[in-house]
Amino acid sequence: MPIKLPSTLPAFDVLTDEGVMVMSDDQAARQNIRPMRIALLNLMPKKIETETQFARLIGAHPLQIELTLLRPAEHVSKNTSEAHIGAFYQTWDDVKDQKFDGLIITGAPIEQMPFEDVTYWDELTQIMDWTQTNVHSTFGVCWGGMAMIYHFHRVQKHLLAAKAFGCFPQANKHASSPYLRGFSDTCVVPVSRWTEIMQEDVDQHPALRTLLASDEVGPCLIEDTAHRALYIFNHFEYDDETLKGEYDRDVAKGAPINIPMNYYPENDPSLAPENRWRSHAHLLYANWISEMYLTTPFNMDEIGTTVEDLRG
Repeated sequence: MPIKLPSTLPAFDVLTDEGVMVMSDDQAARQNIRPMRIALLNLMPKKIETETQFARLIGAHPLQIELTLLRPAEHVSKNTSEAHIGAFYQTWDDVKDQKFDGLIITGAPIEQMPFEDVTYWDELTQIMDWTQTNVHSTFGVCWGGMAMIYHFHRVQKHLLAAKAFGCFPQANKHASSPYLRGFSDTCVVPVSRWTEIMQEDVDQHPALRTLLASDEVGPCLIEDTAHRALYIFNHFEYDDETLKGEYDRDVAKGAPINIPMNYYPENDPSLAPENRWRSHAHLLYANWISEMYLTTPFNMDEIGTTVEDLRG
């Protein structure tokens, strides 16, 4: 089954051309099934690019997915048109009385700021608390994952001396986890950040379990059973040339930046980068959706109970 998207959303045509199964609202209304409801709280400046990346991953699943796009009410986007925001996005206040099977909180280019200095931090803390009663499973990505692990466990982020930038091997620490079903012993994940989470800080919290990690760039994927959440500090959702775009941007600005590690063939930026993470990206998000499907209540009013309670 496909992902349900407005036919006028830019991602609709992009994903259709790629062969991803998408359907319009009219088509979805003719199917007598309950779709999985997933919201995307998009904190990235290039919203169209980000919404397409995540829609591509969750749209590859055989279940019908209804995607809701959210934005912070207390932040005005400078890189996406008001027309696009007005046509496709809602605020948390618009949906806070609703229930969702899943919520993705994206990264944001503000990782070097203290959390409390972010203009929409108060709103985000309300949203994170709201997930405990209105969302069955939450997926925090990069800064979004760091914000969640800080809010719920006070695990601090730490500034790096140099940007972690490139494609880094990650070790599979818990092959029996349903979220890593089908994963190889190692996988490669794009990384682009100035901060990190320390494994020794994570180890202080028994409810947290590291699923993927790297000796070079630290924990990658953490499961938080107590809050029905996953935190990933890297970017499985990135397109083939996302790191290239970031590198070219910084080079054009004259900003200090290293060639992204393990990304270009022969470490040569004149060559086309190779995507070595796509299959594991699809696998991770498919496993996340499958686990939601197995544990979420059919009656959405019951969302907010724990996975353990549902499995009885």
